[in-house]
Amino acid sequence: MTINTSRLQKSTKPAISWIAWLGLVPFFIFGLAFEFLPILTTIRSSFTKDGLFTLEFYRQAMEPLFLRSFATTFKISATTAFLGMIFGTLVAYAIITTRNKFVQNLLTALSDVTTNFGGAPLAFAFIVILGSTGIITLLLKEVGIQLYPHFRIYSASGLTIAYLYFQLPLMILLIIPSLHGLKREWHEAALNLGASTYQYWIRVALPILFPSLASGFLLLFANSFGAYATAWTLTGSDVDLITIRIAALIRGEVQLAPELADALSIISLLIMITCVLGYNWLSNRAIRATTK
Repeated sequence: MTINTSRLQKSTKPAISWIAWLGLVPFFIFGLAFEFLPILTTIRSSFTKDGLFTLEFYRQAMEPLFLRSFATTFKISATTAFLGMIFGTLVAYAIITTRNKFVQNLLTALSDVTTNFGGAPLAFAFIVILGSTGIITLLLKEVGIQLYPHFRIYSASGLTIAYLYFQLPLMILLIIPSLHGLKREWHEAALNLGASTYQYWIRVALPILFPSLASGFLLLFANSFGAYATAWTLTGSDVDLITIRIAALIRGEVQLAPELADALSIISLLIMITCVLGYNWLSNRAIRATTK
């Protein structure tokens, strides 16, 4: 007696396929409830006034008050993204060139942990360390170094330092695969052709790493641009960020204008989407450059 196994396979494949798709149902429900529907609601609110379509809230979003908030946010985001890109790449290179595998794994794991440490706990940690009565502040005072009033952790410069705490390890995790993609043969070939190590990095390595560096910068920029909890806990309203401005409009601290806050949120969302799309495009270029 022979059994037609091909028919059995055909009959079981659809069932297995449907079971696999059913496993994704909770994910789709979560995404729909907490991502797509809130975005659609925000878009609708930003274009609606008294039940009618309007661009009034976007016109208000272009007023000097909010443009200054966007400018401040752009400045801090660009600064922390650039510094995170530079120092993160240097630290990542030091990690991968370390011969001790235990140290490599330890530092990589530490970067993974610190890049996810943010929000109010991070702000409180910096207040305890570098606040007006912080540990390091008091230790420096004991040796005759006065941080305050020349430096304040509650200012834009202090917020920049706090952002770098999670920006730098994020860049480390992003750039390590690209640094591993630099083949040793390229360096040896450049040296054999008479190039110095400096010339190798300027003419060979950095052009190959440029897509990875640029994509990392864009992702760090978006990461900083959308931050709120750390900034609010650390500085309150002393630093005029667009995320803090949006929250103030929703809470009604100065004026209650949720529709205007929605318009500002959509503009911010478009900026962040642009950064993420640029990151994806440059990441694909980086993969092609390091796999040739």
